[in-house]
Amino acid sequence: MNDYSGRYPAARPRRLRQSNWVRRLVRETQLSRDDLIWAMVVHDGAEDEIPVAAMPGVARLSVAAAAKAAKQAEKLGIPAIAVFPHIDARKKDTSGKEALNPNGLVCTAVRAMKDAAPDVGIMVDVALDPFTDHGHDGLLKDGRIVNDETVAVLVEQALVQVGAGADIVAPSDMMDGRVGAIRAGLDAAGFQDTLIMSYAAKYASAFYGPYREAIGSGKLGSGATKNPGDKRTYQMDSGNTDEALREVAMDIAEGADLLLVKPGLPYLDIVRRVKDAFALPTYAFQVSGEYAMLMAAAKNGWIDEERAIMETLLSFKRAGADGIVTYFAPRAAALLGA
Repeated sequence: MNDYSGRYPAARPRRLRQSNWVRRLVRETQLSRDDLIWAMVVHDGAEDEIPVAAMPGVARLSVAAAAKAAKQAEKLGIPAIAVFPHIDARKKDTSGKEALNPNGLVCTAVRAMKDAAPDVGIMVDVALDPFTDHGHDGLLKDGRIVNDETVAVLVEQALVQVGAGADIVAPSDMMDGRVGAIRAGLDAAGFQDTLIMSYAAKYASAFYGPYREAIGSGKLGSGATKNPGDKRTYQMDSGNTDEALREVAMDIAEGADLLLVKPGLPYLDIVRRVKDAFALPTYAFQVSGEYAMLMAAAKNGWIDEERAIMETLLSFKRAGADGIVTYFAPRAAALLGA
């Protein structure tokens, strides 16, 4: 091992911090616009923007507004957008069948965004929670989320989304075997080049609350027999790290191209372990609760908003992430371009 133990006064680390030019010259970790995936919520109404109260500065966008946002992403140099839907509650049911509608909100938005900005990658969420009336990511039968029946529906959902032009499918449901089933389904349909970004390590977290408001999935059941009150039977336990590596290894074996850790800031250790263990493209999701906390503190004058945004994004890179899915993407891209 190298000996880094310099001795004062011969060694003076502050020499490398004394001015902006030298700090830039020796900086170990860099954040760029190429690292950003814009998390965006679309809705099926006529209003261009509907503000999300729990996420100041974030709004649900109409399809037309999302197409304009895709052009904005292109101008800002943001490589990709992750699309999440808020559909009319009247279209939701127990089975989430609206997820399979080729003319539904997600497919319509994908087509409009690809038409507007063909060179911006579009990532779509593969899960049923925006489409079910119970708010779970899978099919609910006799008080439990069933795995294999859900996976079969997720394959259909992914095929519909890719048929509309999606570049990346991102299964976020945490059902066992879903990556392999989706990969097989895509390949059989001639979509061998479609990327899969697996939510390989997605934790049952308290930081998802504002997102559930954003997509209108509401609060889960209180724990009644017919509707389990949380997602702990399929999302990961917060205390586990070795389990995350097993989940990731399975998804890689099943055909995942890109890996995602969610949430972000509370799980930087998982990002580092995943990247070190597998050396595949690894991403972190700076989720709605992280966004809301930063914005609330900034609005109260407790932190410097812009510095806090950029510092947290840089922390993902320092932990080993190749990029970040974040609601801050347009802000950060503008700041990086300044």
